[in-house]
Amino acid sequence: MEVVIKPKKITKENFAKFGDVISTQNIKPMDINNGYAKRFDNLADINTSNNNGTASMSIFSALKRSFPMKIDMMEKHPLGSQAFIPMKETNFIAFVAPPGDIPDISKIESFVVSPGIGINYKPNIWHFPLISTENMNFLVVDRKGAGDNLIIYNFEKEKIILEY
Repeated sequence: MEVVIKPKKITKENFAKFGDVISTQNIKPMDINNGYAKRFDNLADINTSNNNGTASMSIFSALKRSFPMKIDMMEKHPLGSQAFIPMKETNFIAFVAPPGDIPDISKIESFVVSPGIGINYKPNIWHFPLISTENMNFLVVDRKGAGDNLIIYNFEKEKIILEY
């Protein structure tokens, strides 16, 4: 079986079942620092406390992907959320499936994440690792702590292609 997935433009509404779109759009900020800065609160539901986990902030240095791209696996993090915020204005791709024992191929979706936006996967969301459209760094907020927080599923018979 061959499945070709084409990403669609991400919105808060069409991504909500997978996680949060991290954006300041339509958020009323609070003036801080004597008016020299604005603070935008509660942009994502960072969930890292399961099994006594803590939040960890990292930088992932991603290499540009080539398209069309073969999707040979997906992963999920059952104990915590995982947020990706690009450190430069560019597009990147989210490739996701709902929670379950294995990724349901019929429910896979892909999204183009526009410049100035980040994403936060809910715990247990199947996703392909970071798909960058250029060499760049991402600020990542995820869970650190005890427990098995990485489950990988390898596609062996399925042929899944991401076109961009």
